[in-house]
Amino acid sequence: MSKENISENKMGIKPVGGLLASMAIPMMISMLVQALYNVVDSVYVSRLGEDAFNAVSLAFPLQNLMIAFGGGTTVGMNALLSRYLGAKRQKDADRVANTGIFLSLCCAALFSIIGIFGARLFFSVQTDVSDIVEYGTDYVTVCLGLSVGIFSQFCFERLLQSTGRTTMSMATQLIGALINIVLDPILIFGYFGFPKMGVLGAAIATVTGQIVAAIVAIILNLKVNHDIHISPRLIRFNKETVIGIYKIGLPSIIMQSIGSVMTFCMNQILIAFTTAATAVFGAYFKLQSFIFMPIFGLNNGMVPIIAYNFGAKKSDRVKRTIKLTIITAMCIMSVGMALFEFIPATLLGFFNPSKEALEIGVPALRIIGTHYLLAGFCIIAGSVCQAIGNPLHSLIVSVCRQLFVLLPVAWLLSLTGKLMLIWIAFPVAEIVSLILSSIFLRKTLKTADSIMKE
Repeated sequence: MSKENISENKMGIKPVGGLLASMAIPMMISMLVQALYNVVDSVYVSRLGEDAFNAVSLAFPLQNLMIAFGGGTTVGMNALLSRYLGAKRQKDADRVANTGIFLSLCCAALFSIIGIFGARLFFSVQTDVSDIVEYGTDYVTVCLGLSVGIFSQFCFERLLQSTGRTTMSMATQLIGALINIVLDPILIFGYFGFPKMGVLGAAIATVTGQIVAAIVAIILNLKVNHDIHISPRLIRFNKETVIGIYKIGLPSIIMQSIGSVMTFCMNQILIAFTTAATAVFGAYFKLQSFIFMPIFGLNNGMVPIIAYNFGAKKSDRVKRTIKLTIITAMCIMSVGMALFEFIPATLLGFFNPSKEALEIGVPALRIIGTHYLLAGFCIIAGSVCQAIGNPLHSLIVSVCRQLFVLLPVAWLLSLTGKLMLIWIAFPVAEIVSLILSSIFLRKTLKTADSIMKE
């Protein structure tokens, strides 16, 4: 297929401000809905008791690890595919799409095995509270055992995003989220003749929404997405393409996986004080998703624009996209910081907290919230590095922030015997992240500018 026969994609010609809005806003809305159904899940589960809520909270590292592999694989696929489309390399773009599908199915198989055979062991090493172990085993066995839904959803939604069809991607996420939200109370509490399944019902509602969303995304790609061509015979291992995908996506996987390690270790530090502290930590992660998920949606809208225009060597469009994204991210994070500072008790109230959890949680949220403005810049800076092809920079920042600063500082502060001091580790770690992110973003942009001028 010659260059003359390929029309210019909107990512290369539409005004950047309007383009970023059209790409990012649907993703931000869908991410907010994703955050909503994650929170709704936990709100309903918290009504079953603190042990049930703690079980779901302690399951987060495994769920986050699953998201790390699904998200990281499709980040690499998304960026590489958009770059090939920008360079008018249709055959290469098609190969990336089909190889990405193959890799997502492999990830689903891996995590199904982990969920079915490793769930009980995972909880047993964290606590000896039998109810938490039982609740958690049920929850993880279903969520990971049927992970084909979330991995397929990730993959086929990102294929829509990478070709600029973010509204369709948003629609699939909305469908999945709404199904989950509707099924949650029905299956957890046993309404409309259904048996009361408790935590197990929450897990079934989650995977049902994911599977339906994946099916819708597959249909849309086959029927509407004409920029790529999916073929069963191409859904296979291709060494060169796999290397290309994971050269970009592996740092993202490692970064998210580090987040799982951090969460697991923080839970161990906190549970040594009281289980109420782990409940607060779990509630914090649910609440912060309302702030961070729109940023990730903004990222998802930004990455294909930058990758496409980098491949097309349109330097001005790349720089303007980055500038607008950073400004938007910091505005969103300022709202998040205000919420955490002024109404922390109201936010925690959604999770039916005990008096002890509320006493711990209010000052904790206020301390953690102070770093949100810095975090907005750091998240976007890392994604810019990944989109342009320097993922190692964002990996270094993530490792330093979570493993070399956050955990050691939290552990050292825990030695004082004062639980409240542990939360200070979050803003301390973000200051280090800001310094490193600024250095690496400047270096990445300088290198990219040289390449685009060639």
